[in-house]
Amino acid sequence: MKRLAMVMFVLLAGCATVGDNGLVTVPSAHDVPTTVKRFEAAVAKRGLRVFTTVDHAAGARRVDQSLRPTTLMLFGSPKVGTRLMRCSQTAGIDLPLKVLVYEDAAGKTHIAYNGTDWLSDRHGLGDCGEVLANVAKALDGLARAAAAGEG
Repeated sequence: MKRLAMVMFVLLAGCATVGDNGLVTVPSAHDVPTTVKRFEAAVAKRGLRVFTTVDHAAGARRVDQSLRPTTLMLFGSPKVGTRLMRCSQTAGIDLPLKVLVYEDAAGKTHIAYNGTDWLSDRHGLGDCGEVLANVAKALDGLARAAAAGEG
């Protein structure tokens, strides 16, 4: 039964969407704190590193304002990032990679990140096609692992 629920989640809600702004958005079956923890675990499992986490909602509270749960995570691998910057040094403005885990107005949690097509177009990374394909696969896998309805 648990497996069927997982399959249904992936089929119905797990579809990543790509907006005109280059953002890939994946719905999560968990709240923001749980999704963040699951993302951190997925990053560590793949031998990557979370460099920093920014809790935007906590920042808003410090200035007496409110914001739905919104957490930015910067992560990656200097080995991969260096390869991208060797193709186009301006890619460094978008590295390390980042994801935004946030709660929308309806109370649903999402994971958003810059799509690799957008990064390629922005920085002229055509010569880094193989690296970008691996980055795209990794981003998708990390987001889906964090968002999945199991565990």
